[in-house]
Amino acid sequence: MRMRPTLSWTATGDLPPGTTDLEPVVEALRAGGVLVLSGAGISTESGIPDYRGEGGSLSRHTPMTYQDFTGGAQARRRYWARSHLGWRTFGRARPNAGHRAVAAFGRHGLLSGVITQNVDGLHQAAGSEGVVELHGSLDRVVCLSCGAASPRRELARRLEEANAGFAPVAAGINPDGDADLTDEQVGDFRVVPCAVCGGILKPDVVFFGETVPPQRVEHCRALVREAATLLVLGSSLTVMSGFRFVRQAAEAGKRVLIVNLDPTRGDAHAATRVALPLGAALTAVAGRLGVPVDADAQRSG
Repeated sequence: MRMRPTLSWTATGDLPPGTTDLEPVVEALRAGGVLVLSGAGISTESGIPDYRGEGGSLSRHTPMTYQDFTGGAQARRRYWARSHLGWRTFGRARPNAGHRAVAAFGRHGLLSGVITQNVDGLHQAAGSEGVVELHGSLDRVVCLSCGAASPRRELARRLEEANAGFAPVAAGINPDGDADLTDEQVGDFRVVPCAVCGGILKPDVVFFGETVPPQRVEHCRALVREAATLLVLGSSLTVMSGFRFVRQAAEAGKRVLIVNLDPTRGDAHAATRVALPLGAALTAVAGRLGVPVDADAQRSG
């Protein structure tokens, strides 16, 4: 569930090559004031797939757009059937070494903040505080008519009751929590309305074709202004919603560091891109800094 306009970006041969040298990341964290910007790549080791990495789900999956969701009851039926099934996988996901390392850096005062493009809540489950969820969270549901907000677990309970026995086998799960189901598998899945006013319920996330709330964007821009270094973790930066903060940091003369296996849209603005798996890379960084990483971090609730 991201903004849709820039999905066509692809890497070119003009981008600087990646490195395996972690020292720039170690030095930046040692100095402090590092703002983390994370993407779907940090959650792949938790069993949640990326969109664009190797085997990324965009090759088989077209995310729901805001226009489609609000435009018809059949699209909402298809979305909620698939999302209801995918939610079970998200609910079982646990923070991985990358999430735990970020939380450890925060506890030791090395970070100025964390912005995530993910909707899975795994940074918070690992113990990170004050995380800005750029694209919202699948943990919450909002009504498009009255604005009432409610926990996703409550909606899951209501959907279970309305669709007893619904348990198709999905071909895959996507970073937005959407399971791959055929129309036949969706069948006559029943969508439930807002319990307050009977209106249309929507997950509290930014769909493709929808914009990030302006106040949230400005909050992130303020975090970039206050940071000494911007550290991008596991994001291709394909969509403008995250890429704009890389451009802002670079234009302000701040150091941009990227840890991502594949080339990214932000490489030309970065001092370096470390092409290593995130869990192992961040664990190694923590070791060099003498920062203990909590191996027992668990999702709460």
